[in-house]
Amino acid sequence: MIKYNYYKISKSKKIRYLKHSQKNNLYIVFLHGFMSDLEGKKPKHFLKFAIKRKIGFLALEYSGHGKSSGKFTEGNITKWSKETSILIKKIVKKNHFVLIGSSMGAWISLNQFKIFKKQIKGFLGIGSAPEFLEKLMWKKFNKKMKEEITSRSVINLKHGKYEYPITLQLIKDGRINKVLNKSIKQKINVTMIHGEKDESVPLIYSRKILKMFKYAKKKLVIVKNGDHSLSSSKWLKILSNELSLII
Repeated sequence: MIKYNYYKISKSKKIRYLKHSQKNNLYIVFLHGFMSDLEGKKPKHFLKFAIKRKIGFLALEYSGHGKSSGKFTEGNITKWSKETSILIKKIVKKNHFVLIGSSMGAWISLNQFKIFKKQIKGFLGIGSAPEFLEKLMWKKFNKKMKEEITSRSVINLKHGKYEYPITLQLIKDGRINKVLNKSIKQKINVTMIHGEKDESVPLIYSRKILKMFKYAKKKLVIVKNGDHSLSSSKWLKILSNELSLII
C-alpha cells in the first residue's frame, strides 16, 4: 500500500508527495510531466527501486496536478519549479540526490541546478521537453489559435485523448524560463532516454540538454519503438538499468 503525504506550502496550498526517507544517504527525486500525477507507473516503479536499494526517494505533484491543491490554469514553470525546490529542501534536506525528469519534469529539473549545485549527483531525462511551451505549442499554433488565446487568455488544446487548457500566462512564463541557452558545469552523470517513436517531443530536445552539460559524463539512449511515456514493463526496466549506472 503506497502512502501519500501532503505538505502545506501556504494557507491555501498543499502539495501531495511520495517519499522514502533515508538518513545521510543518496536520494532520487522524480519529477513528472505536464498534467501528469503520481498515479502513473513511473513514480511507483522508481519508489520500489529506491526502497530495494535503501536509497531515499521523493516525488511530488505540482499545484493543479493530481491531488495537490490549486487550479492547473494558475500554474506555470516558475511556480512548479519553486514548489519542487521547497519540497527538496524539506524532504531531501542536505543529502545528495539524482534527478529524474519525465517530459516537462526535465525542464523543472534543469531549474533546480542553480539552487542545488553541490547536491545534485546525476540527472536522468525521459522524453525530455524543455521550453516545449514556446517551441512545441506557441510556434505551432495557427493565427486563429493565437488570436483565441490572446483574447480569451486560454485555449483548450486537444492532444490524443487528452485536452489541455493552455493559458497565455503559462506561455509567457515559459519564455522567461529559458534553459537551453545555459551551460551547466557540474561533473556528473547525465543520461537522456528518448523513445524512437515519441510523437509528442522530438529527440533533438534530449540532444540539446546534453549539450548544456560541458563536463558531465553524457549518454543518449534511444529506445527502439519507444513512445513518449516509456511506461511499459520492458521500458521501465531500461529506465531502472540506466538509473543504476548513474547512481
